[in-house]
Amino acid sequence: MKATIWHNPACGTSRKTLAILQEAPGVELTVIEYLKQPYGEAKLRQLFADAGLAAKDALRLRGTDAAERGLPDADEDAIIAAMAANPAYVERPFVETDKGVRLCRPQDRVHEIL
Repeated sequence: MKATIWHNPACGTSRKTLAILQEAPGVELTVIEYLKQPYGEAKLRQLFADAGLAAKDALRLRGTDAAERGLPDADEDAIIAAMAANPAYVERPFVETDKGVRLCRPQDRVHEIL
C-alpha cells in the first residue's frame, strides 16, 4: 500500500503518526515536509474533500495568528488561500493512502486508512 504523510518534524503527533506508518507492514511511504514543500490550493481542496472536512476543520489556530487574522470566520476560499500561502495554518498531519485521507489528530486515526 502506498501512503503519503504531510509531515512536520517539530510536531509530536506528526512524529508519532510517521512512526506508525514506518512500522506498518507493506507500506510504501512518501514523506512530504509541507513547510519546505507547501501544499497548493488544489491539493488542499482534494485532501479536505477526501477526508470529508471543511477547510475550517483543518485550520490550525494554536501557534499561529489565524484567529487574529479572522480566519475562523472566513469563507472556504479565503481559508484555503491563506493555508496555501502559509502552510503553518494547516493542522497536521494529513495522511493519504489507497483507503482514504485522514487528519491524524490523534495519531491513531491513521489506522482507519491502513
